[in-house]
Amino acid sequence: MDTGPDPIRILSVDDHPLLREGIAALIVDQKDIKLVAQASNGHEAIKQFRSHRPDVTLMDLQMPEMSGIDAIIAISREFPGARFIVLTTCAGDVMAQRALKAGAQAYVLKGVVSKDLLDTIRAVHAGKKHISPEVAAQLADHVADDTLTAREIEVLRLIAAGYANKLIADQLSITEDTVKSHVGKILSKLGANDRTHAVTIGLKRGIIEL
Repeated sequence: MDTGPDPIRILSVDDHPLLREGIAALIVDQKDIKLVAQASNGHEAIKQFRSHRPDVTLMDLQMPEMSGIDAIIAISREFPGARFIVLTTCAGDVMAQRALKAGAQAYVLKGVVSKDLLDTIRAVHAGKKHISPEVAAQLADHVADDTLTAREIEVLRLIAAGYANKLIADQLSITEDTVKSHVGKILSKLGANDRTHAVTIGLKRGIIEL
């Protein structure tokens, strides 16, 4: 008769079936870890969490209908003891900060999942935190940077969508001079050479998403 501890119960949330299948294959042979449910977006994640009450949830960030960060916030509000490991392709410091602030205990890049995931699951279940080295380096590199305001992020999103200053002004109901002022501050804060460079930096750091 097995009198060992109960396995760590896992909910896997990702909109890519192949990624979920890979995680399932990784976990299946582990005696101390058990996959109890899967979901393909944030709304499904909340429903599955309520039904299964997993010990640790593996959460993608960029998903249709409801993002991973919004799902983490919603689940944490309802279940304060919930523990999350973010699995993402985004190494950006701003995205990582948002996820950790929302309630994630770990931030892991998908490229190193096969190597790090099992140990990370065990660590998070034990109450520890973990951040991929690449992400930690990004956080350290930008710790002293000026952050963009909510309005500046709105402007940057519209620049990324291809809007000229006049259209941005119309969209946000502000003057074109105000837009120019915002653009100047964005370039300065991001250390960008021009609008295109600013968008590239914004995407890389997770300030905006396409």
